[in-house]
Amino acid sequence: MRAFVITGPRRGEVQDVPEPSAAAGQVVVEVDRVGVCGTDAEMYSGDMVYLATGESTYPIRIGHEWCGRVVEIAAGVEESWLGRRVTGDTMLGCRRCERCRTGRQHLCADRYEIGIRLGWPGALAERLPVPAWALVPLPDEVDEVAGALVEPGGNAYRAVQAAAPAPGSRVLVLGAGTIGLLVALIARAQGAEVHLLGRSVRSREFAGSLGFEHVWTAQTLDRGLTFDAVVDASNAVSMPAFALEAVEPGGRVVLVGLSGVPSMIDSRPIALKDLTVVGVLSGSGGLAGVAQLYASGRVDPRPLVAATVGLDEVADVLAGGRPAGAGPGPKLHVDPRRS
Repeated sequence: MRAFVITGPRRGEVQDVPEPSAAAGQVVVEVDRVGVCGTDAEMYSGDMVYLATGESTYPIRIGHEWCGRVVEIAAGVEESWLGRRVTGDTMLGCRRCERCRTGRQHLCADRYEIGIRLGWPGALAERLPVPAWALVPLPDEVDEVAGALVEPGGNAYRAVQAAAPAPGSRVLVLGAGTIGLLVALIARAQGAEVHLLGRSVRSREFAGSLGFEHVWTAQTLDRGLTFDAVVDASNAVSMPAFALEAVEPGGRVVLVGLSGVPSMIDSRPIALKDLTVVGVLSGSGGLAGVAQLYASGRVDPRPLVAATVGLDEVADVLAGGRPAGAGPGPKLHVDPRRS
């Protein structure tokens, strides 16, 4: 089958690789759609921290935001999975350690991360092996575009859960990329008054096109406003500290974005303002919830997708290219079977 393989820093190509077969407890998914994200771009550039720690090595097959249809099951896997439309968790814990046994398998020290960590092949291929326990069924109302947005949506869903906005509360989202916009859409669906802080004109204008009336820059933000919760979905080194400054005493700060360098914060405001600060690592635990939210129609993530390309165009996308005719949204998708 065809798969996109990163062979070294800023080197990637489509290769013919062996098709997977379903090992014990696994299924094989025929991939319909895959999202490309910042982690994938860092793998391509060589900047991803796992490459420095040895948790990832070249060559690597990336792709962890995916959906598809189960076409093969191993013996012992429930036959009801066969033919079902699914997505799945990126984080594949060992299922034996204390973290896994207590529902924290995404924090397992020995976890695989699909398309990212310890060599589990990614979804930028025609077929993908996945443990059956990691699958999330997709409702009929969730098409392949929304289906490939369940994984990033799970991150956003958990971030909103951590922010715990009450109807009418005011939430500030730092960053107007894919995760920030999904956080904003989910928080709005829960009745919050959402404010977004974006860096580029394009991202702010796109946020406005989604119906968000309060879109700021760090310089134009009305400092007279009070925020019950602040979610940092950016990759800017200064934003975690900015979040502590912006949130109301007794409020909640959620950190879901990651800077490429250490983002230092002063712990004193956390204590003196009696804040709750929560980190969110992955969409694990939020995937089924966000799939149902998409199915309900209360959140439609599909406008975030600017274009869909084939495997042959992935290297250009990872290098920062944008396909001709792409829309204004921040997300690019891949159809692995597109020629």
